[in-house]
Amino acid sequence: MFHFELQAVCPETGARAGVLHTAHGDVETPVFMPVGTQAAVKGVLNRDLAGELDTKIILSNTYHLFLRPGHETIRKLGGLHRFMGWPRAILTDSGGFQVFSLDSLTKVTEEGVLFRSHLNGDPHMFTPQLTIDVQMAFGSDIMMVLDECLAYPASHEAARVSTERTLRWARAAYRHYKKTGAGGQRACFPIVQGSMFADLRKDCAERLLELDAEGYAIGGLSVGEPRELSLEMAENSAELLPKEKPRYVMGVGMPAELPEYVARGIDMMDCVLPSRNARNGYFFVKQATAAEGHIVIKQAQYREDPRPVEEGCSCYTCRSFSRAYLRHLFLAREMTFSTLATIHNLQRYLDIMLDIRQAILLGKFPEYLKAQRQNTP
Repeated sequence: MFHFELQAVCPETGARAGVLHTAHGDVETPVFMPVGTQAAVKGVLNRDLAGELDTKIILSNTYHLFLRPGHETIRKLGGLHRFMGWPRAILTDSGGFQVFSLDSLTKVTEEGVLFRSHLNGDPHMFTPQLTIDVQMAFGSDIMMVLDECLAYPASHEAARVSTERTLRWARAAYRHYKKTGAGGQRACFPIVQGSMFADLRKDCAERLLELDAEGYAIGGLSVGEPRELSLEMAENSAELLPKEKPRYVMGVGMPAELPEYVARGIDMMDCVLPSRNARNGYFFVKQATAAEGHIVIKQAQYREDPRPVEEGCSCYTCRSFSRAYLRHLFLAREMTFSTLATIHNLQRYLDIMLDIRQAILLGKFPEYLKAQRQNTP
């Protein structure tokens, strides 16, 4: 049965540590979820994700899997867990962000959003009900309702109209979800929207509480707004959400941002940065390794560097290979490079979340947060 167990709360900041209990295992929070857009985290085998990295939950994307191979195909093959050979928890988004990021291909109506496939131009219609049906076919442990995600900046009136539509869609989606009888075994999260306007986000959050959902997401961030504004909107939204329910901020962030979101009461995060940046030769490291918090492996200074990417890192990449070798692989465009780089970057993100969790449980999160802020460039 899906439920959230809150274990500790930092009295000074509101940072939380807990456990998500799902049908596919327990997930300790705060948690960072690697993104497996096409039912695979790019460059990494599930063997490594579930093994050495010990990832408890990943995210997959409804839009892409709806178009290819199709939700009915995935249903026939036993659901997403069996299809991709992943035994642990899966969260799927509604596909709304991807649809709206292709705004030249969309037409929004009260019933949903009409779009054309980026693969072949075929028309499709996402409704609040259909996106739930698709995620039910996947067998997702945590599903998202369809929402409208505006680009930044947006006018207050445009954001108000969009937020009202998101609320109507959320009610329709959640009613449909409850009719499936999946409540308890799975979870469905409504999404707080409102662009960068605190009054709209407050109104949206308060009205979504009427659904009494298993958890709540905060969307519409990381769409081009300044980092400080993103954190402000996350905090404004989170403080209105139930303390006993998990809170998920969608699509964030850089390593230095992770403790900042946790300090604002956030339990769950995801972002493509660890894997995307890895494929481009960009390694995330501790400030003790590089003051900027990263190294760019193609730089000539690493040509004969025998050291690992990060001294003391426990990942397979750092235990086994030198910066010189990794630079060689990157410049030679060897596929192996993407795998090794992604393993390291994911380890870095997961280690950060583990450190944050331990600091909360030990009552030392304020000291941890202060140290991180002092070390951030």
